Amino acid sequence: MRNLSYWLAGLAFFFLSACAEQVATTDPEAAEAGTTAQFVADPQPVPEQEVTILPIGAAAPDFTLPDVDGQMYSLADFAEAKALAIVFTANHCPTAQAYEDRMQAIAADYADRSVQLVAISPNSPLGLLYEELGYTDLNDDYEDMIIRAEDRGFTFPYLYDGDTETASLQYGPAATPHAYVFDAERKLVYTGRLDDSEKPGTANAEDLRAAIDAVLADRQPAVATTQTFGCSTKWGWKTALKAKTEQEWAAREVTLELVDPEGVKTLLANEGSGKLRLINLWATWCGPCIIEYPEFVVIQRMYGARDFEFVSLSMDKPDRHDKALAFLQKQNSALRNLQFSEENSYALTELIGPDWNGALPYTLLLEPGGRVVWAHQGEVDFLELKRTIVEHPMIGRYY
Repeated sequence: MRNLSYWLAGLAFFFLSACAEQVATTDPEAAEAGTTAQFVADPQPVPEQEVTILPIGAAAPDFTLPDVDGQMYSLADFAEAKALAIVFTANHCPTAQAYEDRMQAIAADYADRSVQLVAISPNSPLGLLYEELGYTDLNDDYEDMIIRAEDRGFTFPYLYDGDTETASLQYGPAATPHAYVFDAERKLVYTGRLDDSEKPGTANAEDLRAAIDAVLADRQPAVATTQTFGCSTKWGWKTALKAKTEQEWAAREVTLELVDPEGVKTLLANEGSGKLRLINLWATWCGPCIIEYPEFVVIQRMYGARDFEFVSLSMDKPDRHDKALAFLQKQNSALRNLQFSEENSYALTELIGPDWNGALPYTLLLEPGGRVVWAHQGEVDFLELKRTIVEHPMIGRYY
């Protein structure tokens, strides 16, 4: 349903205007081959302002936003659809994730019925806290939207509005997800939830479907507005809260406790914690260890409010305690930090077991009772690790 002439005009605009709301770059060879321009995200702080939900009967505000494939979309690209459903959603939000299958089903069920479903992420990455990512493996960056769309096999446009939130400010999504249905004249006929059952598999977006069906039947929906429920929209003025949270985390005390072989046994047994326990063996003399270490702190901040804990275990010799502590302080590692108390590192290799070859870094994830559910020798693929954590039955993507 793309209007070719509009696309060409839009492409020319981005070549000629340095003040465009969104920024894109094009490889000349790619352009010659007819491939899509590469969009480059650039989130900006947004002045705080009052946001109201678009009222019933209002015209759909126009927009020019990039899809996850870099293609720019506007309302004109969906002109052939009799009904247009726009759903504001987000990678990180558990409620939004719970509705993704229902959005996919709508796109499939109405594919041949002159209906277009469009998803828009309204969130500014600048306003999203690590502490808000406890139910996800991805944040709301444009790059992570690409991963999410590919992983989930989205068959509808998934547009990014995180740079200046210009479109979202006009539509006024109260939460993610928040659905809007427009008729053929692009007048708003429905706004609110997809359905009233958040848990995946318990509903089929009945409220959204009813509004779409009404448009297709040339009548007004029986219910025009419903309440939304989900994660609050992360507006670009929430940067002050993020800065405050970062300052508070940086002010926390960082300690480093010596642990003997018996203490390591207890650590590995993971009895009584009731938590998934992630342990990383590292040292200040290990280049890959110090490069990847900050990501472990992020993981603790993401999942630490749930049944999860990260424990760092330094393999620096006891006489390098001050050096190890200084590194942890620089990383704001305000969590449980341990240092092996023995000069002989081989004493620890026997405790860890034969799956560890003795090289650093080494990382393992333990259930209560000590069962290893994930282990890795060398640098970690943090996307893989986050998915392992969030998809474990003790954590989960949904409430």
